Amino acid sequence: MKHLPIAKTEIREIVEGNFLYVDKTKFIKDLVDDKHTYYFLSRPRRFGKSLFVDTLRAAFAGEKELFKGLYLENNWDWSVKYPVITISFGGGTVLNSEELNEHFSYILQKNAEKNGVKLTLNFIPSRFDELINKCAEKFKQPAVILIDEYDKPLLDNLTEPNVDEIRKTLSGFYSVLKEASDNLKFVFLTGVSKFSKTSIFSKLNNLTDISLTEKYADICGITQEDFETVFADYLKDVDLQKVKQWYDGYNFRGSNLYNPYDVLMFLWEKRYKPYWFQTGTPTFLLELIKKRHFFIPDLENLSIAENQLEEFSIENIDLNVLLFQAGYLTIKEEYGIGEYNYFNLKIPNVEVKIGLNDFLINMFYGSGSQTNVRTALYKQVYFSISQNKPQDLEAAFKSFFASIPYQWYVKNDIAHFEGFYTSLFYAFFAAQGFTIMPEDFTNRGRMDMSVITNNAVFIFEFKMKTNPKNALQQIKDMKYFEKYVAENKTIFLIGIEFDEDAKNISMFEYEKIETEKC
Repeated sequence: MKHLPIAKTEIREIVEGNFLYVDKTKFIKDLVDDKHTYYFLSRPRRFGKSLFVDTLRAAFAGEKELFKGLYLENNWDWSVKYPVITISFGGGTVLNSEELNEHFSYILQKNAEKNGVKLTLNFIPSRFDELINKCAEKFKQPAVILIDEYDKPLLDNLTEPNVDEIRKTLSGFYSVLKEASDNLKFVFLTGVSKFSKTSIFSKLNNLTDISLTEKYADICGITQEDFETVFADYLKDVDLQKVKQWYDGYNFRGSNLYNPYDVLMFLWEKRYKPYWFQTGTPTFLLELIKKRHFFIPDLENLSIAENQLEEFSIENIDLNVLLFQAGYLTIKEEYGIGEYNYFNLKIPNVEVKIGLNDFLINMFYGSGSQTNVRTALYKQVYFSISQNKPQDLEAAFKSFFASIPYQWYVKNDIAHFEGFYTSLFYAFFAAQGFTIMPEDFTNRGRMDMSVITNNAVFIFEFKMKTNPKNALQQIKDMKYFEKYVAENKTIFLIGIEFDEDAKNISMFEYEKIETEKC
């Protein structure tokens, strides 16, 4: 039985080490046949980009022995070998332009030695151009440039004051690619985010972005068919539907896809855990959610134009775009309005939903808070819902809001927003894996939130103390509960009022509805 290729990003290691491999080599042939020189692919981290880049490297380098049994074995001209220059920012963190230039210098020298050429120039862009020209001259073939995680130096410093300095350094380096076009066969860049052309690729205006091209939608990630065939030996006694709910669901205008890292870790450990999420969530992303007063329940129902998704600028970061490109949101459906194309977005799967909301909740705790206190609160919330004891929610959430450090309210007015408190209720329920309907519509209006279990429905209405309307009475007057009467479940109506001065719950009321009396 072949091994699981956990943390394997080189095709030679996979083939020679007898590891499983999902054949993506047809995409390589398609890219070359399309006759474009410059390509860009955006995908979330740990989604198979690095392995695909190395597979490209091996194909252009003519390493035929690695493609036995794969699509490319009989669909590639192995008589031609190209000089390949590989650049990656996957390892380590660059803190400033000096370190970035030092990294460039190291990479260029490493590529020069690998291709058997000697570099004499010192200025980094000139040195890069020299490397390309000398490789092409020596091999009598144009060079192939493969750049993995081109944007990592920017993402690592996105909220730092020196981000523009790093942007200019990267832009100067990448500008060489256009000037050297006569000596280039193929250029492929990957990253998480596509920064606007004015930010990075101002001079590389002929870059073909395949991130949302239907033909290349499945270029990275694992389809359902691949999951059930390539990994068949590991699927004994595995609940396929549950695995699908946890780790499938990514979509880039093609098949629904599993996150490769999650699949490999789950099949190795056979436990349902947020493997991908635990590998690192950018702090700046959470800071933006906090700063922008982002209404967390909106994660369930976002719509955005395609041209907005394709890129964003450092100067004006669109949080929705960043959430999509980073893998916390994905495409649910596509539709057109006039001449414009739009996407409805969704959270991909259970892992991301639980992981993201759990992370957001923990962000509100003070640094000195104890794990056992958080665990007890999680249990209290979970059993309040699962055991139909809504009265226990009041004490649980009062304890939580009381634990939020006062620094959270300094120099901002989030305590005045009903959405702030609603977001935290949503995050708690989502982190527990409950089915939630935020801003749940009925024929009489819109309830703030409903939580649905196998035997009950909890209908929530939230108000600020300054609002003269009573939250519970609104649910009853608008008869929101009628939507769920036919389901023959116990229905709880819960009205909650918040005091912006006390920064906590000031009123908690609930009633139980007997459906047979409705």
